[in-house]
Amino acid sequence: MIELTEVSKVFHQGRPNECWALRGITLTLERGGITVFKGPSGSGKTTLLTLVGCLARPTAGRITLDGQLLSNLPERFLTEVRRHTFGFVFQQFNLIRGLTALENVMLPAYPLGRPYRELRAAAQLLLERFGISDKAGSRIEWLSGGEAQRTALARALINDPALLIADEPTAHLDSARSQEVLALLGELALQGRTIFISSHDPLVFAAAQVKRVIALRDGQIAGDCRC
Repeated sequence: MIELTEVSKVFHQGRPNECWALRGITLTLERGGITVFKGPSGSGKTTLLTLVGCLARPTAGRITLDGQLLSNLPERFLTEVRRHTFGFVFQQFNLIRGLTALENVMLPAYPLGRPYRELRAAAQLLLERFGISDKAGSRIEWLSGGEAQRTALARALINDPALLIADEPTAHLDSARSQEVLALLGELALQGRTIFISSHDPLVFAAAQVKRVIALRDGQIAGDCRC
């Protein structure tokens, strides 16, 4: 369970360009299923996901994970939480050009010290699971948008995280590919993973796989619907 208590995030605090991305968010996020954060650009949904995933710290408020306070942990401990707890699918994928799809999938696992042969086999299995094992040796810049998205999903799962965070996972996909990605995320949820998605795509927050939709506007919660 993740709990946020009066969480705010301010960028450029005290400067003329000060921006309040989140304002006093109090929220409980249970384990299991798919939760979607929806809202227009600038609503704060991506900022909220970065805080939940320990990629940033709140300006004010508290964030706990299964009772452990995260918001004041030193960075080295936050890094360990990220590596062992979360998998990330970024909106721009953040795949490394010049490396193959297989090498990109393996990359987040290197700091954990897994044997190379075991790691390579696990990455191959993930690419096969997402239907792109034939692209394992292809460089990232040679992949289509759908293939890159699936590679990013495989990379997010290489450390077997309990929680998966996906920022606008259908932003670069057509309707058919979007449905495929949602089906894959639904399968992961059925296997017991907790999935948090940010999106302004109606196809996403209307999907049958989604169990909860939280609406944000101007950095505040504007709605909370359990499906």
